[in-house]
Amino acid sequence: MLAALVFGVLTWQVAAHGPLRVLDERVGRAAAASGTVPVSVAEFLADLGNTVVAVPVLAAAALWTGLRSPGARRWLPPLAAALAMAAVPALIVPLKAWIARPGPPAMGGDPGFFPSGHAATAAVAYGGAALLLLRRRRWPWAAGCVLLNAGVALGLVLRGYHWPLDVAGAWCLSAAVLWGLSCRIPGRPGPSP
Repeated sequence: MLAALVFGVLTWQVAAHGPLRVLDERVGRAAAASGTVPVSVAEFLADLGNTVVAVPVLAAAALWTGLRSPGARRWLPPLAAALAMAAVPALIVPLKAWIARPGPPAMGGDPGFFPSGHAATAAVAYGGAALLLLRRRRWPWAAGCVLLNAGVALGLVLRGYHWPLDVAGAWCLSAAVLWGLSCRIPGRPGPSP
């Protein structure tokens, strides 16, 4: 899978202090100092990646899907979505500890910023909700999911909470988790189980 390959390259560059990491930190510092978006807007966008915001969106989509779907197995897709969300901290926390990338200056340079937990939470929660709700009109859900995640990324980088590669790495990891989820949701786009 392409996302896993890209994640491997990003992880290697971050862990080995490669040229991509040097460029990433230069771009991240410039973006955080740019002031192109008002602080309150960037903060709001970053907050969309918090678990207290993103997880209830997925829970509501799971509940809606479970209640509206026919059949005895109607709760399997919502359960798969919940397990995908539970996989986020199970994957992110050990990776952050292993890679121990220092955060941007706004975060004091403490270690544990790659991959971004907020970006992964947003990607899996909003992506999982979109997968659960996809029926006939797929593009509005997909477009909304992409816009939400782009907003979270923008907020995280502009506020100086994460480097751009932290977000990109989280997206790659989330793509793999969402691909696994799409395999478990019958009648949705994606490969069959």
